[in-house]
Amino acid sequence: MSRFVAACVQLRSGTDPVANTAAAVRLLEEAAAGGAHYVQTPEMSNLVNRSREGMMGVLATEERDGMLAALRQTARDRKLHVHIGSLAIAVGDKVANRAYVITPDGEIAARYDKVHLYDVDLPNGESWRESRTYTAGKQAVAVDLPWGRLGVTICYDVRFSHLYRALAEAGCDFISAPACFTKQTGEAHWQVLHRARAIETGSFMISAAQGGKHEDGRETYGHSIIVDPWGRVLAEAGVAPGVIMAEIDPALVQDARARIPTLVHARQVPVAVLGAAAAVAS
Repeated sequence: MSRFVAACVQLRSGTDPVANTAAAVRLLEEAAAGGAHYVQTPEMSNLVNRSREGMMGVLATEERDGMLAALRQTARDRKLHVHIGSLAIAVGDKVANRAYVITPDGEIAARYDKVHLYDVDLPNGESWRESRTYTAGKQAVAVDLPWGRLGVTICYDVRFSHLYRALAEAGCDFISAPACFTKQTGEAHWQVLHRARAIETGSFMISAAQGGKHEDGRETYGHSIIVDPWGRVLAEAGVAPGVIMAEIDPALVQDARARIPTLVHARQVPVAVLGAAAAVAS
């Protein structure tokens, strides 16, 4: 498999899908001009709005979503593989948090709806209940690219290691977790989770992110990141919108998996739960 250049487009999406689309197209064009073959955008590329009413008032179905149409056209014009980290898509009275992988002829090669929804109350007083607004996906998704197989996940999924192992066992060489991570959780866990998932699976991790203070008041961590199968950070952004790029050598996947073959050495074992008395007796 040949090498290729991967790019992550970091956005600071607001409440206007038209403005967000223009920003994304501009940065995709920048990535293409820089020599990228595969370009990924963050979670919720078309809209970041914590107001459910405000969000539902501007959402479109997949067939009518303006960003999806625009990025399909950009893929055609620039002969790129475009991975939309996710779009908010209207599905009845709820929203699908849906990723798209688009081929250089503008066709949709894969769709993935985020499986794990983020419902939590944070110590700083923030409360998130994605399940009130979003539908959960029901299956993992992998798609073949010219350079290898890509596993498609979104944001909170990155905390569930079994999903990444399943994707690696399904032959994925590259795995993505484009995100809209909060600043607080991102500072604590973003990089270490990506390095861990890369090391555990012997895969590249490629994840674009939202970054900065958004129009709706939330603050996201940014730090779009590309990590190789040995856990080395090849490229990482700061907080501002922009593009990061790295050359990807698929041969490193097999090298890492040969050096530390955890995918073949793993064993399913029962757990023995011992009471205090049993522990003392032993």
